Amino acid sequence: MSNLHAGMLVAIIALVTLLLRALPFIVFNGKRKTPAFITYLSNVLPYAIMGMLVVYCLRGTEIIMPPHGIPELIACIVVVGLHLWKRNTLLSIAIGTAVYMMLIQLVFI
Repeated sequence: MSNLHAGMLVAIIALVTLLLRALPFIVFNGKRKTPAFITYLSNVLPYAIMGMLVVYCLRGTEIIMPPHGIPELIACIVVVGLHLWKRNTLLSIAIGTAVYMMLIQLVFI
């Protein structure tokens, strides 16, 4: 792949991303009331996406074989506990990930 081709590819991806991000502001520009369905989706989608991410991350956890899902369980408890304490999603996920990585690299070898 040439540099020109790669540059054009990045430019097109950036343009599409920009348009997708700007589309809601163009369609719902404040002159019209936001439909109830869109408001409903904005309230429930973050929780649905987080639930799907949890399922996706834990889908390969082996409960029958050692370490029996203990590192995953500890990391989940850390994430939930930190989130309930600090109410900061990024902090909770980052520290939970770090705890999980330390557990599987240092403790549950």
